[in-house]
Formats: sequence, C-alpha cells, structure tokens
Amino acid sequence: MILRCQVHFVSIEPLLYRRNELIIIEKKPVVSDSDRKGWKTMREYYFGIDVGGTTVKLGLYSEKNGWMDKWEIETRTENGGENILPDIAAAVKKAEEKHKIDHAAVAGIGIGVPGPVLQDGTVNGCVNLGWGIINVSQKLGELTGLPVYAANDANIAALGEQWKGAGSAYQSLALLTLGTGVGGGVILDGKIVAGVLGGAGEVGHMPVLTASQDSCNCGKDDCLELAGSATGLLRYAKHRLEESDLPSSMREIENLSAKDVCDCCAAGDALAGECIAHAAEALGTAIACIGCVLNPEAFLFGGGMAAAGDILLEPIRKVYNEKVFPPLRGTPVLQAILGNEAGITGGVRLVQVSQ
Repeated sequence: MILRCQVHFVSIEPLLYRRNELIIIEKKPVVSDSDRKGWKTMREYYFGIDVGGTTVKLGLYSEKNGWMDKWEIETRTENGGENILPDIAAAVKKAEEKHKIDHAAVAGIGIGVPGPVLQDGTVNGCVNLGWGIINVSQKLGELTGLPVYAANDANIAALGEQWKGAGSAYQSLALLTLGTGVGGGVILDGKIVAGVLGGAGEVGHMPVLTASQDSCNCGKDDCLELAGSATGLLRYAKHRLEESDLPSSMREIENLSAKDVCDCCAAGDALAGECIAHAAEALGTAIACIGCVLNPEAFLFGGGMAAAGDILLEPIRKVYNEKVFPPLRGTPVLQAILGNEAGITGGVRLVQVSQ
C-alpha cells in the first residue's frame, strides 16, 4: 500500500528527510522582515575610538544619520595608563546621555591602540601608553557593558580608508602612514589582516635598505622607516646638505622640516628631488614586496608626509612598477583622505564586520 501525504510549508527553508516512507518536516523559527528591521533599528549606534599617546579621539556614529559627534579627551598615561580605559568608558556614557541614546541601542565599540593586538583583544604592551599585557576588549567591555572590538591603530585606519576613504572602491588594500615612523595596515576582502601575534602590517621594519648610516629604534639598520618616514627624509636631507656643495634652496631655511624638503622639490630644487627619490626608492621597493605577497587592489599613503601628493607618489609608482612582478604592474598608488578621522571611522567599521 502506498501512503501519500500532502504537506503545506509554513516555515523558512524547511529541512526534509524520510523516515518509514513518511515525509517529516523540521521547522525552523520564523523571523519576519519586520523583526530583522527592528533589530537593526535597536542597535544602530557605534562608537569609534582611536587611542594615541597624547589624546584619545572618539566618534559616535549612527547608521541613519552618520556622524553625530566627534571629540577628544586627554590620554592620561601616568601610573601605567590605568586611567585610560575608565576615562573612555566615562566619555562613552556621557555621550549616550548627551544624545539621549538608549544603552541597548549601541551595537558596540571599535577601538584602535598603538601596539599589536591579538584576536581576543589582548594587547601585548603599548609603550606609549604605559600598558603591559592587557585585554582591552574584556576590560573596556566590563566598564561599559558593551561589546568591544580592539585592533592595532594602523590597521583600524586602513579599515576606515577602505570603508569611507580613498579605498572605498576596493575590498583589498595596503595603507602606509608616513610620519615619525612608517606604520601600516592590510585589508583583505574587507577585513583586517592582523597576523598570529597581531604584528601584521609592521611595514616600517621591512629590511629594504642596504647602506643606511643610521640605526632604527628597533636596533636594525635596514628598516624602511629610516628612509621612508618624514623623520628619515629630513635626516637624509641634512646629511646631503652637510656632505655636498650643491646649491639648494633648503640651505636658506632655518629649522628645515620634511614638508620643506617636499616643497623645495616641487619648486624644482635638484638636491631636494634627490632626497625625495631616496625615500621613494625605499617606499616603492616596500610596496613591491607587499604586492608580490598579497597582491592588493590598491596602495594608500597617509600621514603628514603623504600630503606632498604626486611629488612623492609619482616616484613611488615608478619604483613599484620597475620592481614588482610584471603582471602586477599598474596597481593604483593613492593618497589617503580621512586624515585624523581614519581611526574612529575604522573603529565603527570594525564593529560592523565583527558582528
């Protein structure tokens, strides 16, 4: 005898299997579109935080209205930086009260700190903050009652540029920040590449130099940042001015800065151009190495020195295309655009991609 049964499907994606020739249906809970929309509305606010050695930058972001507030507080590094996270928690609470935001409507906090961060939010020391080993996600979560996601500050900045900045057309990119040193962050498929110990993106210490007259703070003498940072550019310019008799408008500038070197190059100063070429050689070589390993869609340069624009970026492109694996030539090399807001922007995005 053949037994037939008529089944009416009332659940979403029912799972069907046979037992004794009868069709059994396991029903999954039905979640309506209105319920899903309700969840999003209830959890629509985000805090992005960028912890620096002098100030902590904070931003409150709404999915509906964008940035609602941006502000800074002092980074109190005394006593091993014990006040930093409590100060941030107090600032978050004050912002919720100021904008009359229900605590339950906050999706979470994304925070960038100047040091390697493990996947669970543990920081293995931040010298500039006075921290030893501390689980930032856990500690700040306890203080605020919110989900907290932590990452290295350069990685956070890269994520911000990929979401809302110069890299918004790309899912994969590498950001290099040129300042006192050279920082870096790598984004692949819209997510931070942090590495096993949180040290991925430490591009400033790539061994790309062969004959540096100076030593890096890390103890090596071949690091990228010895030539590719603003500090390195200025130091090289001073070396050349001392050892050369070539005419240069740089000689007329009291308290010469890296910006002055870039400006003199833009004005046609040959010796300044030589200094820029020296920095570009190191930076172009570095991104050629990164390209051969990661093959990102674009390279971004941020930090004060990158404000020189194509005076610096064009020679970097030239070196990159000369040294990279030929099929990878032509990768865009762009100037980052978010500036000091890259960190808080990336903090917001970190919450979104982590939940």
